[in-house]
Amino acid sequence: MTGPEAALLLIGGLVAGVMNTLAGGGSLLTVPLLVLVGLPGTLANGTNRIGVLIQSGVAAWRFRAEGVPGLREALPLLLPLVLGSALGALAIARVTDETFERIFGLLMLALLVPTLYGSRGGDRPPRPWPPLLRFVLFFAIGVYGGAIQAGVGLVLVAALSRAGLDLVRANSVKVIVVLVFTVPAVAVFLVEGQVAWLPGLVLAAGFAGGAAIGARVAVRGGERVIRPVLLVSLLALAGRMLGLY
Repeated sequence: MTGPEAALLLIGGLVAGVMNTLAGGGSLLTVPLLVLVGLPGTLANGTNRIGVLIQSGVAAWRFRAEGVPGLREALPLLLPLVLGSALGALAIARVTDETFERIFGLLMLALLVPTLYGSRGGDRPPRPWPPLLRFVLFFAIGVYGGAIQAGVGLVLVAALSRAGLDLVRANSVKVIVVLVFTVPAVAVFLVEGQVAWLPGLVLAAGFAGGAAIGARVAVRGGERVIRPVLLVSLLALAGRMLGLY
């Protein structure tokens, strides 16, 4: 990896870390960057998870330090998300690069549906999902996150906000559950030999910096800052869907 390639990954990780912490979709930037520096699609997908894991840990710590912990709301979601993530990672680790890229494109299209509805949070108290529906919904999100990762934050924010959480707390919960369900996915990719450590760690350094910035901006700026980032992430997904980049 050359110096310019390392700088590209560092800057890309920084931008993606802010995006992922405020909304989601940062992996739409970082996975293509890893491909650009020479990694095949499935290796890029696995390597990207190292950065996502570090970013999620830093963001969860910063949200807590800013007075917005999300652990209590996250705990009921962890089991279905972890089970789904492990299944999704096992499935995607065994497909060809060409198949991975096709799945990636199709799932970007599917991902537009829940994000179009926007947030329904605000001052209302959270309304708990019925237990079975909650398990199925977050298991499915875990499968997607374990397999693809890109854009899973948007789906989580959409689901959490429609359950009554404001966007700041929804993001705090989101980074905790992403941290937890990324662990089994990383383990699978490590076993499958689908992690390139040097670009992964460079990318992770950028992710970590972006997460610290994003958490502070989210808490200080609130929904008036988060909503435009959600819109940008949605447009990025649409651009990917339409093959514009």
